[in-house]
Amino acid sequence: MAKEIIKIDNLKREFTMGSETVHALKGISYSITEGEFVTIMGSSGSGKSTMLNILGCLDQPTSGTYEIDGVKMKDLSKNELATIRNEKIGFIFQSYNLLARTTAIENVELPLLYNSKVTSEERRERAIKALEMVGLGERLHHTPSQLSGGQQQRVAIARSLVNNPVMILADEATGNLDTRTSYEIMALFQELNKQGITITFVTHEPDIATFSSRTIVLKDGDIIQDYKNDNVQSAAEQLAKLPQENH
Repeated sequence: MAKEIIKIDNLKREFTMGSETVHALKGISYSITEGEFVTIMGSSGSGKSTMLNILGCLDQPTSGTYEIDGVKMKDLSKNELATIRNEKIGFIFQSYNLLARTTAIENVELPLLYNSKVTSEERRERAIKALEMVGLGERLHHTPSQLSGGQQQRVAIARSLVNNPVMILADEATGNLDTRTSYEIMALFQELNKQGITITFVTHEPDIATFSSRTIVLKDGDIIQDYKNDNVQSAAEQLAKLPQENH
């Protein structure tokens, strides 16, 4: 049996808006096993942002349980949640969230600054290794303004890997990129997934879902589909098919 990284059971999240109660998630259950590449899809208002915030330990459910890597999130303090977030989850955002005047390597080292078990030498080594994994071994000392959007997203991916998380959680990670760069980034995710990294990718773009091995579709706070993708597209192959740009 593959190990369950994420286990969600009858999860509900309700918000009170004035006199109304909004049922953002209406009692959903699923699990994600180690090594899966799952896309969570849904249009705006489907509950996917709420789901993302709970998966990322940024928000707590109203009821139901959420476990990551065998740890129940219920009743954890803010500090405990922050530790779980820092040690078990690698976040990647649509807007990269890099520090502007800071080099690639320093951006990647950031999550390790809070980890007292890691020496500064080891921190540097792990940051370099992560940047090499995403193909930026020669750009260690470039700041974001010296990098293209795709390269900035690669720095963000390296930063998400540096803590050896149990799962990468990506939020519309190709949302700001053109088609070619999106496919490059998806090819990188597929490569990382081949190496055994578990990826949960939240998106509203159907073509992105074709690169993952499983898709969960949310609508009005419920899961309406959860299916294995029998015909996973290779992002590298799709990239090769794009017309060459003239430089």
